[in-house]
Amino acid sequence: MNTRLDLVFSALADPTRRAILAMLLEDDMAVTDVAEPFKVSLAAISKHLGVLADAGLISRERRGRVIWCKLEPDALREATVWMQGFGAFEPLDLDAFERFLEAELPDQQS
Repeated sequence: MNTRLDLVFSALADPTRRAILAMLLEDDMAVTDVAEPFKVSLAAISKHLGVLADAGLISRERRGRVIWCKLEPDALREATVWMQGFGAFEPLDLDAFERFLEAELPDQQS
């Protein structure tokens, strides 16, 4: 399987990262604003953002002292095309896909 595709699916497997992506659908956000609704440390959010950036799902840009995050929706295109090949996942429901993977790969859960 394509390494980029592996990174995208790995990033999408975490509910916190999916929530971050949903937040970024609205607008670009500063890292501190992304972290605000979560009950984890800023360092933990930074790690999540790193995973999302490594997968190409977000980009980060320093503006002065603030780091801004921006959604990169084109990164989902390859994953969407791959999933549509199965037909059973239309319309795209990533939560259902995650449940399917958890059922099929119970030893892989973290």
